[in-house]
This record gives sequence, C-alpha cells and structure tokens, in this order.
Amino acid sequence: MEQPQPKNYLVEAILITIFCCQPFGIVGIVFSSQVNSKYAVGDYEGALQASKEAKKWTKWGFITGLVAGILFLLIYGAIFFFAYQSGEFNDF
Repeated sequence: MEQPQPKNYLVEAILITIFCCQPFGIVGIVFSSQVNSKYAVGDYEGALQASKEAKKWTKWGFITGLVAGILFLLIYGAIFFFAYQSGEFNDF
C-alpha cells in the first residue's frame, strides 16, 4: 500500500517569507521543496521529516513575525503616547 504524500507547506512558507520573517520563511521554503522530491523517489520517511521541518520553521516564522509586530506597535504607541502627554502635538 502506497503512503499518502505529506503536506509540503510551500504556500505557508512563502507567505511567512513575504509577510512575517524572511530567514525562517526561507528555511521553510527549502524544507517544503524537499517534500515532493523525496516523495517522488520513494523516500517516504525523508519526505515526512522534511514536512515536519517545514511546518516547524513556518510556525516559528509566524510566531516571530507576530511578536515583532506587537513589539513594534507597543513601542511606537508608547512614543506617540508620551509625545502627546508632553505637549509635542500642541503646535498643530
């Protein structure tokens, strides 16, 4: 009985590379591109391992991008808040 092809997470890795975290997304793309080729030559265990690695790197890229985005908003929100409190916007 032939094993089903593992999910390659290529779309997710590309989206992570574009929108969240390029280094982790690129690693995810590399592993996701290995899934199809390993499955095609009959290396099911290798394809499954590459799929798990692609999922891991994509997940970490999303988490890193989310944390960086939240920190960005908090820092700039604090800057705006303190500038507003100190009267920097009274000139407008």
